[in-house]
Amino acid sequence: MIRIAVIDGQGGGIGTTVIKKIKDTFGETTEIWALGTNAIATAQMMKAGANRGATGENAIRHCAGKVEVIVGPISILITNAMMGEVTPAIVEAIGQSEARKLLLPLTQESVTVVGTIREPLPHLVERLVSEHLSTLIPAPESLK
Repeated sequence: MIRIAVIDGQGGGIGTTVIKKIKDTFGETTEIWALGTNAIATAQMMKAGANRGATGENAIRHCAGKVEVIVGPISILITNAMMGEVTPAIVEAIGQSEARKLLLPLTQESVTVVGTIREPLPHLVERLVSEHLSTLIPAPESLK
């Protein structure tokens, strides 16, 4: 079973959308860890169906090295992003993790990822699952 960390902050809306899509597509063939930069984000991701949840800098630092895949907005690699919720230690832990990082090109920061197409969140999450996670996770028989 592949372990996926979904990292989000503020209201947890991006992480919630990602978790719902992963669960709809792969069922219980994955273990999803909701790692929120704050309690609200973690709670929302848990409601979306994450298997486990933890909040804050230390939880993210601790868990980043224990998963095979990290999913989140590109903001999780920008120090002080999400109105300061993303600390330098979080960025370092994610960057040093050997996990595959699948990042959505979404940020409120003054960063533009050149070469990406502006798409709504549901389209980005669909591509995340169908083009990237599906190569790592076989679809369960019950969902084929």
